[in-house]
Amino acid sequence: MSTRVRLHGRRRPALDRPALVALLLGLAGFGYRLLLTLLTVPVSNSDEATFGLAALHVAAGREHPVFLYGQRYMGTAESYLAAPLVAVAGPSWPVLRLPVLALWAVFVWLMYRLTRRICAPWHAVLVVGLLALGPERVLRDQLMAVGGRPEVKPAVVLILLVAVGLADGRVRARRLAVGAAGLVAGLAVWSDWLIVPYLAVAGLLLVWVLRRELFGWSGALLAAGFAVGTAPLIVDNLRAPPGQDSLSVLRRISTVTGAAPPLLDRLRGGLLEGVPLATGLCPADGCARWQQWFGLLYPALLAAAGALALVAYRRAAAGSSTTATAGDRGRPTADRAGPAAQLALVAGAALTLATYVRSPLAATDPLNNARYLSVLQLSLPVVLWPLWLAAVGVWRGTAGAAGRLAGASATAALAGLTATAVVATGLFVAGVGPVRAEERRARELADTVHRAGLRAVYGEYWTCNRLVFNTAEAVLCGVLDEELTPGQNRYGPYWRQVGQADRPGYVLAADGPADRRLRELLGARAAPALIAEVGGFRVYHPETAVRPWR
Repeated sequence: MSTRVRLHGRRRPALDRPALVALLLGLAGFGYRLLLTLLTVPVSNSDEATFGLAALHVAAGREHPVFLYGQRYMGTAESYLAAPLVAVAGPSWPVLRLPVLALWAVFVWLMYRLTRRICAPWHAVLVVGLLALGPERVLRDQLMAVGGRPEVKPAVVLILLVAVGLADGRVRARRLAVGAAGLVAGLAVWSDWLIVPYLAVAGLLLVWVLRRELFGWSGALLAAGFAVGTAPLIVDNLRAPPGQDSLSVLRRISTVTGAAPPLLDRLRGGLLEGVPLATGLCPADGCARWQQWFGLLYPALLAAAGALALVAYRRAAAGSSTTATAGDRGRPTADRAGPAAQLALVAGAALTLATYVRSPLAATDPLNNARYLSVLQLSLPVVLWPLWLAAVGVWRGTAGAAGRLAGASATAALAGLTATAVVATGLFVAGVGPVRAEERRARELADTVHRAGLRAVYGEYWTCNRLVFNTAEAVLCGVLDEELTPGQNRYGPYWRQVGQADRPGYVLAADGPADRRLRELLGARAAPALIAEVGGFRVYHPETAVRPWR
């Protein structure tokens, strides 16, 4: 990874060429995301605002939520990370997103180290380059504080690096590293259960490496670290009312009502839409046919990667059995740990895909649910590894006629993948203008409501918490549905406080169902009650409250 040079009498590591190129690509990706973060791109929403409000409450010492308000299965790690910044700088979207940006940087750095360790240096550069790109669908998971995915991905990579480092002896403080791996695994489980397939295979790899040490201090520290990481989840679930524990909530969410879509439709939605979207090959509004090719190829690449890892493992095992001493026989070696880590990433991707295509949403709403496949980025090094080996074989002149054909095809596939990702990123950057305009309209709406003197309003779900966050809780909002009856109020105190207001306002999408319903209930009083129309919304302040649910 590096050589050593003498500087002022001291020897310092110097980056080799792959490390330097990877660093430049990573810095370019970081700068790109930092600029978007300062511009609040992608556009904010009420889901993200809920995490921001939790950060605001933590910073003020008012609340210490274990799960996102209104849920009992998604942890609030991002809120706690943002709380110190919110306490110093106040609530804003860039402040809320800066910790998430830092998590992305950590993830890319760890991915480079892992890919270099288990694959090859220049292949690690390719992975970093692809991760540095990003259209809207990918950036939503990498920059927005929407829970779980930004923090769980580096956790898995760290566990794999610890396992490989323990196997090859590079990790000196073994017990400390094992305890830290258990801790980040526990924190990842608390943060987002979506990562469980990857955590399971990474945990198995770690246990395999430590199998002779598990009955000593290493095993105790691993268990203790995991217990500490999952402590918030465990304590909250022990206190939860019947039926409100995380498992019960997740079971209700995943329960399929009615006939499930055919498996072919779910596979089509998962592979042809979900995989390219999660990989950063498509815009958020869907994949064109020319962008779907990687999803069609993905299962074959995953199978090839698994086969290559098995072959490499068997060769390493055969070699170690002939060279190891009697006392070392059966112990995992560095040669076997690398292929084992590759197998773990293959298994993690396969389990994640299998879980995803079991859901009817893979067929009925693949665009909005492709975010559940964002963790497949963890397996990018091994998925592309067969293509890389075939391409390198041609360039080194070690392949026959069939090998040259396969290598040329692999080179074209890698070039096509990179070009597709570049085009998707370019299209997103070219369309940033309307996104910025939408964010300005949301800010203008919040300022208008605040200047109007309204302190308690009713609105729709995608309006309310965003409005509250944009005004730093100067305006409180209760959520109504299209019929002006109580909607999804994530934070109960807001609903109660707005309900106590004698003369609340109403902030509704112009000419939407809720707007039409309010005008119907107000009748002739609708026109005098309208005090502003801004950014596609109408702001009403009627003389008397309109609460048809009472």
